[in-house]
Amino acid sequence: MPEQDRSKNIAIVGAGICGLCCGLALAQQGHQVTLFERDDPMPEGDPDEVFFEWARRGASQFRHPHAFLAVMSNLLIDQFPDLIEEFWRVGARKVSFEEMLPPSLQDNYTPSAEDARLWLMMCRRATMEMVLRRYALKQANLTIQSGIRVNAMITDTVDQQLQINGLMIQPRQGQQLPSAFYSDIVIDAAGRGSPFKSWFRALNLDIKTESHDAEIVYYTRHYKLKPSFQEPQRDPNVRSAGDLGYLKYGVFPGSNGHFAVILCVPCDDLILREAVKSDDTFDAICLNIPGLVPWLGDNKAEATTASFGMGNIKAVWNEFTGPQGPLLLNYFAVGDAAVRTNPLYGRGCSTGAIHSKVLSDVLLKYDDPKTAAYHFEKATREQLRPIWQASLDEDRAGIKRADAILNPDHPSQRQTLKKRFSKAFGDALTRASQQHIRVFRGAFRTFNLMESPGRFLKDRRTQILIFWTLLRHGWKKAPPRVVDGPIRQDMIDKIETVPQRAAA
Repeated sequence: MPEQDRSKNIAIVGAGICGLCCGLALAQQGHQVTLFERDDPMPEGDPDEVFFEWARRGASQFRHPHAFLAVMSNLLIDQFPDLIEEFWRVGARKVSFEEMLPPSLQDNYTPSAEDARLWLMMCRRATMEMVLRRYALKQANLTIQSGIRVNAMITDTVDQQLQINGLMIQPRQGQQLPSAFYSDIVIDAAGRGSPFKSWFRALNLDIKTESHDAEIVYYTRHYKLKPSFQEPQRDPNVRSAGDLGYLKYGVFPGSNGHFAVILCVPCDDLILREAVKSDDTFDAICLNIPGLVPWLGDNKAEATTASFGMGNIKAVWNEFTGPQGPLLLNYFAVGDAAVRTNPLYGRGCSTGAIHSKVLSDVLLKYDDPKTAAYHFEKATREQLRPIWQASLDEDRAGIKRADAILNPDHPSQRQTLKKRFSKAFGDALTRASQQHIRVFRGAFRTFNLMESPGRFLKDRRTQILIFWTLLRHGWKKAPPRVVDGPIRQDMIDKIETVPQRAAA
């Protein structure tokens, strides 16, 4: 008896990185996949042309820096082994585990088998999206329709259960009337601005949502090294990313001399919040941070964009099931449409890739829509909830650190024994990771989402190394700040003298 054809017609709303990863995986399984993207088609040309010319209004983080962690890089290799070479052809870089070792561990380093998979890919998000999209366009059973607005869901009730059967779509430009696109499954990869939530509410479908504000804004500016300068060497004593308590900063190297700098400040810090909006004071802040001087000092680089920001930064968790099961059969939300973390940590694209893999695995195994929805929700919680919770915990810790600087005399800032021990343990963990390869490797696995956050801390030998470091150094010797740099008032004094150019 011939094997039953299990292929389905699948519609994906959103052709960003998460939507593309989802579409490629499902097309590989033999499904007919159509991605609807409201933005215009990607321009032809090299990575610079795509970055500067493509108006990606539907992706609010398109030009902000991204980190493509080991979990995502390995998922791409495992699922699409012929794809990785395309990244190297356009200038993306592979940063190996050995390259990331602190100097104190390099001399006695002995490679472990797992180290080969502990690497990061460095490139702009525009380059990542360009390579994925061009690869997707080569797939026979995958179509991308750009410039298309999705206006509504098409739903029906089957056996007293509401299900989605398709979408009402319309070209964003022109006078063409809306038309119906019918599909077996609809995947929501429309990001944090997904319209599906309002459509659910209109149908009295109650999405359970947790939302926590990170209480920060972050601003980005892109630069390019001048021809006579090379990218600076890593210096463990002058960190190119760090936390001054009142301000976080970071450098994101790209390809062909391009790099980006982010500055992140609390919403309540009105002085610095205004300062990072200005190109002149943005640069002045950077030039007063020791870790950024090797990149921007001595007129080494020229800006290629103005300073631009992002707010409304939240940790959001959505659940699309109720007491009776899935709210809407044949609907699946992936990436930021379902689970959102603070983009400051660079986990969004990687969690989107994980989520896409979760969904493609579920749809490969289960045909029944209720069963598929149950297992998708279960696997999402198992694989993404620990990452989401760790990001939320980091947000809350950052809020407390910033508040301690802005409101030092508030009673909540009193140093309890618990607070002192927590800080001392954190300092000991940082020191131990610089002194012991076992601790560094575990922390690096966590950073790259190759295991559940903090799992390496359950290892007994790792615990012994950290506590031994704590006993050696003691909590009274903990450094006052993670990285060196001016205190907040000194920074404000320096930028107040910066002349402002008149608006054009």
